[in-house]
Amino acid sequence: MSAIHKRSHLVDTGWVKTNRPVWVILLVGLCAGLILQGSRGLWSPDEGRYVGAALQMLGSGNFLAPAYSPTELNFSKPPMTYWVIAASLKLFGNNTWAARIPYALSFGTTLALLFLFGRRVSPRKPWAPSLVYATSAFPFLTANVVSTDVLLTVFETLAVLGFVMATWPVHELPRRQGLRLMWLGFALAFLTKGPPGLLPLLPIVTFSVFCGDWRSVRRLFDPVGFVLFMVIGFSWYAMAALRYPWLIHYFLHDEVYGRIFTSMHGRHAGAIGWAQIYVPVLVVGTFPWWTAVSGALGEFFRPGRLRKLRNERSIQLFAALWLVIPLLIFCLSQSRLPLYLLPLFVPLALLSASRLETGFDIHSNRTRGLLLGWVILLLSIKGYAAYGLSAKDDNRRAAGEIASLTAGADYAAVIFLEDNLDSYAVEEQTPWGVRLYLDKPVYGVSARSPDAAAQLCAAIQAQGRALIVVNQALPATALETMTRSCRPTLHLVERWRSNELVLAQQPIL
Repeated sequence: MSAIHKRSHLVDTGWVKTNRPVWVILLVGLCAGLILQGSRGLWSPDEGRYVGAALQMLGSGNFLAPAYSPTELNFSKPPMTYWVIAASLKLFGNNTWAARIPYALSFGTTLALLFLFGRRVSPRKPWAPSLVYATSAFPFLTANVVSTDVLLTVFETLAVLGFVMATWPVHELPRRQGLRLMWLGFALAFLTKGPPGLLPLLPIVTFSVFCGDWRSVRRLFDPVGFVLFMVIGFSWYAMAALRYPWLIHYFLHDEVYGRIFTSMHGRHAGAIGWAQIYVPVLVVGTFPWWTAVSGALGEFFRPGRLRKLRNERSIQLFAALWLVIPLLIFCLSQSRLPLYLLPLFVPLALLSASRLETGFDIHSNRTRGLLLGWVILLLSIKGYAAYGLSAKDDNRRAAGEIASLTAGADYAAVIFLEDNLDSYAVEEQTPWGVRLYLDKPVYGVSARSPDAAAQLCAAIQAQGRALIVVNQALPATALETMTRSCRPTLHLVERWRSNELVLAQQPIL
């Protein structure tokens, strides 16, 4: 064997041996995401809402305008989440397992991307960021939650990876290729959640200015990459706004101003709402890596440390900015939910990995035993949620109960007549996910809205025969009063959770 060939063989063997843990981590992560995917039914409000909208797209063929039902549009989120779920349902069938497949794959993809980060953050243990993320409680337990945030985490991670590849190249990869990858990731993130998908741009710009100058920011805007972002990220917004001109006002007023500056959505607003929702997520969600997380964050408080990291253009400094700046914005915003923080567990994993370069031996039997026990415990928690927890918001359970009570009845849709005042309350209270299990369109009608009677009659007339779930808090005569103009035949079938199940048939003229 020649000296050059021998040296190449040793390098390849060493690389494989050094990075063997990453293949185990990716396999465990993928299996952890897939296990119990279909065991738990869809939960209201979010899981049922996203899957219901995906089914409506498939049923109507309208992939431009997300909708809960044939008459209720839903532009609260861009369409990427619905498109991904709809594609999975089309490929694997209408079942819970298929609805959650994209999330298991997203979890695994995030781990793979973190390995590419690891080659720069912890070169001696490039698998460390993947290990931290895969076994942190919050990312692990949310890997099969149907939401926008699991997908958003993948796309934001891809975007930041592009910036990192351009700023800290490992191989002779042209800088512009990394920037184009960055803008592609941001385009997909923007199609997933709108402006919040661009939050990592703030730490990118801050780092570029802090460790360089404004010319560094200008260089981020690679012409091809930025055009790619505009075409992919904005085309759907442009087409939707052309068809629905009122959308621009809705996006700016409700989805930007309303979520950031007002409590209109009732999501842990107020001066201390951020502490009530985010502190538990960060404290419990980072277990069992508390020591690594606290040690990494504590490094920045050492005298002269910040200046040193700035002079070195340290990737650890960038990871800290990636964590802190979006977190501050989330805390200041008046709309707060636990899953908003999921993308921030990526920089947390990067910071923690830098502390694992020394003193952490993954080949130790004790370490492997503890990690295995921890993964089994996390899987047990998922199992309990699937089999031991009888959640009242479980849409599969609700659909099973309704189907049992209405066995033999003929109806084409289910209408939930809710006792509330506005459309947002209808979004939150209607179990949209029962559509997956009953295979029938689901409507939500606010009984107190001015056009409630018109909405109810329009739904009955469109479907011919409908099952109306009348909220128990409504007056006994509410349904008859609201349907006076369309005069369907009403027949009380049964009671479900104290609500009336009423069959409504539109008379044939």
